[in-house]
Order: sequence, then structure tokens, then C-alpha cells
Amino acid sequence: MKLKKVIYITIGCIGVGLGALGAALPLLPAFPFLMLAACCFGKSSERLHHWFVATKLYKNNLESFVKGEGMTWKTKLRIMLLVTVTMAFGFLMMGRVPIGRMILAAVWVFHIVYFVFGIKTIPPTLTAQPKTE
Repeated sequence: MKLKKVIYITIGCIGVGLGALGAALPLLPAFPFLMLAACCFGKSSERLHHWFVATKLYKNNLESFVKGEGMTWKTKLRIMLLVTVTMAFGFLMMGRVPIGRMILAAVWVFHIVYFVFGIKTIPPTLTAQPKTE
């Protein structure tokens, strides 16, 4: 195996692990780690890439976004809330760095605007199909 391939596989596995934790823990975002894993597996191993895109973790968090369909409001709000909490912590820690606070505030505003207007909103999928008799 080439060293580059091994590095991509290792980073992809770390991304899957952190993404799985992010799906369960409220303050760790799953989305960026799963995107990292998808990218790394796509560049390193076709077999791992096919396995990853078949997982429930991928289908629940990334599939609609990768297909260009967008995200549900629930997913958007969860991501925006987590980023807001994380950035608020950084904002509070930068009490003596006003320029840092201004930059962080600008990044936060851009993030909110992008998620509200830049990413298409899709309706939530129905998990249980109504029975027809």
C-alpha cells in the first residue's frame, strides 16, 4: 500500500469514529467528520467508500446533502445550534481580544446566513409509510 492511501484510510476511520460520536453527543458535530470520512475513503479505497455510503450514519446525516437535495430544518437547526454554542464559548474566552470577537461574530453571522439561505431545505422523510387497505 502506498503511504498516501494508508494516511487517507486512517483519517477516514478517525472521521467515522468522530462522526459517530457526534451523532450521539450533543456538542460534537457529526457532519464535518462524516464529510471528511467520505472524502478520504473516496480517495483511498473504493471498497471502504462503498461500505461507508451504505451505512445508516451516512444515509441519515449526509446522503441528501451530497446528492444536492439539501437538508431538513431539523438537521440545519441542530448544526446551527451546535456551532452557535461552540462559537459562544470562544466568544466568551476572547474577552480581551475585541478583534477576535468581531471576526468570530462575522463568521457566525455568515454561517447562519449560509445555512438558512444557501442550503436548500427539504421536507423530513417519512419513516413510517401509511398503510393502504
